[in-house]
Amino acid sequence: MSSDTAGLDITPAKKLLIVRLSAMGDVIHTLPAVHALREAFPDAHIGWLIEERWAELLCAPGMPRRGARSALRPLVDEVHTVNLKAWGKSLLSVSTLQRVVTAWNDVREAGYDAAVDLQGAMRSALLTRLSGARVVYGVAEARESPASLWYTRKVVTSGGHVIEQNVSVVGSLCENSREASSLDIAGDFPRDAQAEARVGQKLAEYGIGEFVILNPGAGWGAKRWPAERYGEVARGLANLGMRSILNYGPGEEELVRAAEMASAGEARAMSCTITELIALTRRAQLFIGGDTGPLHLAAALRVPVVGIYGPTDPVRNGPYGTRSVVLRSEESVTSHARRAEADEGMLEIGSAAVVAAARELMAG
Repeated sequence: MSSDTAGLDITPAKKLLIVRLSAMGDVIHTLPAVHALREAFPDAHIGWLIEERWAELLCAPGMPRRGARSALRPLVDEVHTVNLKAWGKSLLSVSTLQRVVTAWNDVREAGYDAAVDLQGAMRSALLTRLSGARVVYGVAEARESPASLWYTRKVVTSGGHVIEQNVSVVGSLCENSREASSLDIAGDFPRDAQAEARVGQKLAEYGIGEFVILNPGAGWGAKRWPAERYGEVARGLANLGMRSILNYGPGEEELVRAAEMASAGEARAMSCTITELIALTRRAQLFIGGDTGPLHLAAALRVPVVGIYGPTDPVRNGPYGTRSVVLRSEESVTSHARRAEADEGMLEIGSAAVVAAARELMAG
């Protein structure tokens, strides 16, 4: 912990704001830190500022975004949303300005005592500072270094995994917070009975009981293992008596078609909302995929994971808190450059190795 936080009495902080805008995996990596805050301050009002498209990770659709917590919004008392990309396209329009003003009035009127930026970007740091909170926490060595100029309390992080680093930041607010590895956040995701029913109906229509989720998509090309190999894995799993579901999101239709064709009928494609994906993942026996949001969702829900990694470092970004096997070639070089080209090291990982890892986890 840095000297900026030493000796700070935050016991009067009855209202705490978390700022982590995106993306799916990063929001999930933030949940243990917020869980630690909830344990330390069970009566505090905790709000979260997040991009609209990821709000379902915190609050089920149709659920009021503030008020008493429930299974539909189990962790935070209030969800504030922004839509920065859409707003940026028409920033000077009257309707956009009205939305910005409304969103920001909601945040400031909440009267937060302290705010924590767990994104470390210039935009998130600025939004955190503008929240009106009297104390603003952030990482001393932020991802975008100018971001730290907006913090009143700078924290030196500890831990190898990003989850551990996030928990160490909020440790500045709660002296007796538990180790990140001991925090079970499976109950912090919304549980929507309607989504559960829709997923159950789809599985019944497909005649699927136990199943493995295969996820061919990823944020950029260098993190994606060839889609056809997921089809090969589905065939290998079928030989082990396991059915496969191919999860895909918007823009991943071509990937899933290639995987489905290569599976020779052994895998079924299924597109889900975030709330439905939570429900589907809860039922899965195993998850197989690259470094992407659905993998980290599976790990958070304690589903065993086979991670297929390339340019991102599994020490920092690997599956956390669940049984897992991570496959990564020595040829892969750690990089966060958003390259469209396939990672050469990932191409060296064959489908047989993935099936063998799956067999190992299922035997366990």
